[in-house]
Amino acid sequence: MNTELKRQIMLENYSNPFHKETKGQDYIKSNGNNISCIDDINLYLKIENDIIVDAYFDGEACAISTSSTSIMLKNIINKNINNVKEYITNFENMIYEKEYNKDILKEALVYDEIYKQENRKTCATLPYEALKKAIDNK
Repeated sequence: MNTELKRQIMLENYSNPFHKETKGQDYIKSNGNNISCIDDINLYLKIENDIIVDAYFDGEACAISTSSTSIMLKNIINKNINNVKEYITNFENMIYEKEYNKDILKEALVYDEIYKQENRKTCATLPYEALKKAIDNK
């Protein structure tokens, strides 16, 4: 994926994030925040029979955190928890320069070079930390 396409995908997911809204009750809430900046995202999951049937988020965050959350939600809705855990592992492996499966990550591949900006790793992984907490608390 070329650099310009990566920027376009990030900008689109920042400007028009997927499922950034407020919905009803019966959702597991998990917070991800970065103490060194404004990033503060609330993630809401609806899990039925070990499948994430719906998810959304709210809060304030930078372009990287917001777009990363948007892309993550696209990839986890209607997936079972085991597949979601595999997705998280592959994303984290990509961020930390370990071996990963590109096919699983889809649009999240836009962050494949984020390791070049050490301080941005936290921005990209923020929603994933919240997702792991939510799954652990289900």
